[in-house]
Amino acid sequence: MNERSWDPSRPIVSIRDVHKSFGDLEVLKGVSFDVMKGEVVCIIGPSGSGKSTLIRCVNALNSIDRGSILVEGQEVHAPDLDMLELRRKVGMVFQQYNLFPHKTALENVMMAPVLVLKEPRREVEERARTLIRKVRLDGKESSYPGELSGGQQQRVAIARSLAMRPDVMLFDEITAALDPETVKEVLVTIRELAEEGMTCILVTHEMGFAREVANHIYFTDRGVIVEHGPPATFFTEARDPRTREFLSQIL
Repeated sequence: MNERSWDPSRPIVSIRDVHKSFGDLEVLKGVSFDVMKGEVVCIIGPSGSGKSTLIRCVNALNSIDRGSILVEGQEVHAPDLDMLELRRKVGMVFQQYNLFPHKTALENVMMAPVLVLKEPRREVEERARTLIRKVRLDGKESSYPGELSGGQQQRVAIARSLAMRPDVMLFDEITAALDPETVKEVLVTIRELAEEGMTCILVTHEMGFAREVANHIYFTDRGVIVEHGPPATFFTEARDPRTREFLSQIL
């Protein structure tokens, strides 16, 4: 479904009773939540709690064993899913930038719309240049990834994902591998996307950022959502001992 016809009263992403195991290890044990269009949702929790697995299930990078994930009403794990259509709707940025080292920043941003969507090169280049400006990398269009800092490479990766014009953006610990001074420039880029109304689901350990930008925060531990709420109450009124212990270690 096209986002322009999407009913804003319905969740744009709906996750219901999702279970996922890798061999004997059950990583997700019945996770459910909704994300409305334009919302920013942050998923936090200790390592191994299933956070990254969950958002990788949202764009079908991981299969699920049971449950349902709908994006704009489309079952992500349906056998007849149009994977290209899903990739257009749901962009994803990873902890590792995964840029093509032999392609310039501009070429990296242009590749998918040209090669996958078969869009006209001239039109895509214009859009890619606009996106590179949007992530504040003017003048870096001809730079190769090896000539860019980690934070700059991550912003190229964000621009590359945006070039597909997604309706939902997933971010998986995208600042985890960055130097502290480059974290901020990446978070500013995401904040601006959120302010423009992009639906964002982030796995993050940047609590200050989550407090400032999220509409809703979910705390996961051992494959379940332990506690959730808006930042105003989540950080100050956490009730579950696991949540309180986790927050006491990182705040």
